[in-house]
Amino acid sequence: MIESKISKSFWPEAIATAVYLLNRLPTRILNFKTPLDIFSEQNTIPSSLNLEPRVFGCTVFVHVPKHERSKFSPCAIKCVFLGYGRNQKGYRCYDPTTRTMHTTMNCDFVEGEFFYSQPSGQGEIKLQDEELSNTPPSTSVGDPEVNSSDLRFLDSPSTNNDRENADEVEQYDVRVDVDNGQYELPKRSTRGVPPRRYSPDWKGSKSRYSMTNLAQGQLTEMAQAFQAALYEEEEIPQSFEEAMKHKHWRETMKKEIDALIKNGTWEKCTLPKGKKPVGCRWVFTIKRRADGSIERYKARLVAKGYTQVYGVDYSETFSPVAKLSTVRALLSVAACKEWPLHQLDVTNAFLHGELEKDKEVYMEVLPRCLEDFGEGQVCRLKKTLYGLKQSPRIWFGRFCQAMAKHGYKQNHSDHTLFIKKNDDKVTCLIIYVDDMIITGDDKEEIKNLKENLSKEFEMKDLGVLKYFLGIEVLRSEQGIFLRQRTYVLDLLAETDLLECKPFDIPMVPNHRLKIDEGAKLADREKYQRLVGKLIYLSHTRPDITYAVGVVSQFMHKPQEDHMEAAMRILQYLKGTT
Repeated sequence: MIESKISKSFWPEAIATAVYLLNRLPTRILNFKTPLDIFSEQNTIPSSLNLEPRVFGCTVFVHVPKHERSKFSPCAIKCVFLGYGRNQKGYRCYDPTTRTMHTTMNCDFVEGEFFYSQPSGQGEIKLQDEELSNTPPSTSVGDPEVNSSDLRFLDSPSTNNDRENADEVEQYDVRVDVDNGQYELPKRSTRGVPPRRYSPDWKGSKSRYSMTNLAQGQLTEMAQAFQAALYEEEEIPQSFEEAMKHKHWRETMKKEIDALIKNGTWEKCTLPKGKKPVGCRWVFTIKRRADGSIERYKARLVAKGYTQVYGVDYSETFSPVAKLSTVRALLSVAACKEWPLHQLDVTNAFLHGELEKDKEVYMEVLPRCLEDFGEGQVCRLKKTLYGLKQSPRIWFGRFCQAMAKHGYKQNHSDHTLFIKKNDDKVTCLIIYVDDMIITGDDKEEIKNLKENLSKEFEMKDLGVLKYFLGIEVLRSEQGIFLRQRTYVLDLLAETDLLECKPFDIPMVPNHRLKIDEGAKLADREKYQRLVGKLIYLSHTRPDITYAVGVVSQFMHKPQEDHMEAAMRILQYLKGTT
């Protein structure tokens, strides 16, 4: 950074570039292998091509496609090289004039020339929320009349004009100070005092809540982007053979098999005449923390319940799950009454249920998993297994019996909410399949409940509530805050909109969606899946509720206009997450 005279505000880019290169350099400690090679032997990582290394901070010209320029427009944009693409193949090239980051392979490097001829803003980095009354002058940073030592990068909201010009993820708001006085910087608006990034209330005080809960929601965009870049995206195996190539997945599968055998889930037998066994397969997932880092790997041996026959293999299947409105109401009460929030998880919840004796279920043996089975033998399931149609109902019935035994009563409006009153004290528990929240003002009863449930089932105490159903829970003295930032980022990655241009509003003003006869139809399955996820997201993002309600009216026959409207909501989320 010193040699290239780049501003200190670009330190995340410099670190990411250094990590990218070091991971691809052979080292004597690893037998002259690269860290990336060693890591790929033990983990499933996405295949990434090694780009030709370039000089950090050098001048690079990004080519402008013909359809994006006129005859008199320049064919290329002068930018500064700031590293390598994280989510797509390409070099990261930053244009200070429009404050736009381009990730592209269509560029030419001038490695013998650094973009900044003088040190660029080596002073402090000011992170503020002040709003500028006017847009900064569009003077190129590379202009010789500009004193680049006065550059400061501000973490402030972009104006509407800036939003129209920028079409990539990173947007930096640049202030240019000119020595010769030919340009004047716009004055900051004096309309009100902007809120502080960190409330002074906690300084020197003894808060009952973890400081991570307060600070996590107050990170600047630059810090959040750097934090997210630390975690490499890992692919989930799609087959048993693919998972067997990696040590951590083999260990996870072995633990699952050991747990099933220890629990007495099945017994060996010969398939009776007239009976048809259900198949089974492995399902792999990665459980992540609220910040996106990997908490643990999960492998489930699940039955192919879709081959079961109604009346023969099962009868009733309905099982209630917690309503999100009930969860929000419970959190509101806990915030108002300052109740503690505890989170518990049942390990292999469905394995605790007993199958009905008159509904025998036989399951095929998965090759290379249970080698002690003889030819022609199958598993006769004694307990419920993930994938069986009746498993959720049997598990919930088993849990209700345990709660009733300890004096808890189900709520009439939501059967997943259990309440117990001792004199003037209350204890509440709400469960969503195997995840549960406990709160109340009776600390002794909460302790007893945890102990009793641990005796009944194999439980995992997750401590203070932080992450539930994909919703991040942040608690401070000001209240409880819910957000789904990781969920939004996953949704943007799924729809290839991580590098999209953000919008300031979720819908086009005064534009009414309707069904036009003869208009081009969109992919209905893709549209329904996207709108369904947006509906779930609207529980913590009321600002998109109206827009989601509009696009959800066309689920039966979505057209291209409707898909564009749904995608616009994602672009709005990109700019407000």
